[in-house]
Amino acid sequence: MPKLLKPMAYIGIVLLAGALSSTFGMSRSQSISLIVFSGIIAGVLFYWRMRMAFALAGLSVLLATGVIDLPHFLEFASLDIIVFLIGMMVVIGFLEERRFFEVLLERIMGFAKGSAIRATSLLMLMAAFAAALVDEVTSILFIMTTAIHLVAQLNLSIVPLMMMLVFATNIGSSATVVGNPVGVMIAMKAKLTFADFIRWATPIALVGLGLCILLSFAYFKGYIKSMNDAMVNTRQQAADVQNSAKAKFDIISALLFVGTLLGLIMHSQIERYLNLEKNTMLIGVAVISAAVALLLTGDKARELVERRVDWWTLIFFLVFFSSVGTLKYTGVTTQISKALLQLTGGDQLITFLLFSSVVGILSPLMDNVLAVATFIPIASDIGSAGINVFPIWWGMLFGATFMGNLTMIGSTANIVAVGMVERQRLGHVTMREWIVPGAIVSFATFSAALLLLYIQLSLMPG
Repeated sequence: MPKLLKPMAYIGIVLLAGALSSTFGMSRSQSISLIVFSGIIAGVLFYWRMRMAFALAGLSVLLATGVIDLPHFLEFASLDIIVFLIGMMVVIGFLEERRFFEVLLERIMGFAKGSAIRATSLLMLMAAFAAALVDEVTSILFIMTTAIHLVAQLNLSIVPLMMMLVFATNIGSSATVVGNPVGVMIAMKAKLTFADFIRWATPIALVGLGLCILLSFAYFKGYIKSMNDAMVNTRQQAADVQNSAKAKFDIISALLFVGTLLGLIMHSQIERYLNLEKNTMLIGVAVISAAVALLLTGDKARELVERRVDWWTLIFFLVFFSSVGTLKYTGVTTQISKALLQLTGGDQLITFLLFSSVVGILSPLMDNVLAVATFIPIASDIGSAGINVFPIWWGMLFGATFMGNLTMIGSTANIVAVGMVERQRLGHVTMREWIVPGAIVSFATFSAALLLLYIQLSLMPG
């Protein structure tokens, strides 16, 4: 009977989506879009290792039924994100082959002084800080590569450490306007400045990060103890590796690493100076850095691209994004927005809590970027009706980033991290294994964020 539980649950979710579409009088294209989306999500949740098959099957249905055409498929596929990831993966692969991350790891271990708590805390702080300065994807790519080298030395599983670093990355990405595409989208629509994020987002992100570290240590205390014991037992080996790494320090790798980070941090200033469209140089820096890495690699450039770029994850991203974008294209999200507007009744506090909660619920199911993109026009419409939407923007931000920790598909950083682990055959994490610590961290941090926003409602501008 347990073997039939997953397929029965899958069929039940798909049938429920069909029943809901019929109940609410959706059109043919809307019904197909909702059913296909539900089928992909259920497939990802129940059969994570087969997620590509469900995504491709869903896309084929959308194309065969005419619900989506090729131009819109390309529009919804988020090719800008795909190209950015390809460039960064090439850079990461180049730096890893030059043993740059081994050197970085030894510097971290030097600060940790043999303590697993200090080492993990430092990695989580680095993940959050890098996400706030650059973006969540770049942060998780760099920090996960460093973490993989650490657990390889200690002969430990990467999965618990991966989850802790992903949690910290998502929380840190909410601190600034450049940390997450969600923040960029909200800032552009709401006309929020970098200073606004420092005032309203950064303090809450810091509280969330502190809470995340404490809860992660409490849940993974057995893993932390095992790491601490391994660090004690291998301290002399680590010293030997450190000496070896220092002897082979590569100045070219360091320059490429620092140059890439500076370029990503300064991309908006470069765009203004060159009069370019927003985020052009965000992709440009990744592509330029990848080109430099390939030139330095020489004859083995093709081998670097084939081995180091995670094509499995990138193709899944492309198909998944295009499938979810169809919901907005067919008008399914418009019907949802109308229902939510009726529920609020014009009450500002209820509207704030409802929008924050709905974005928080949808983000772990359909990727936080897509969830926020869906609700930004709805929030704008509410603002036109006379309701102060300033707190709603921040509620949506924290609902997307903090609740994105709930599942493996809640944010781009989650999927990238899991893809790195599975691609290198370092372990496998199931949805059941993820969702327990994910729920503990996401619900606790999101509740704290809502409480802190509620306390400051009277201080917010109208």
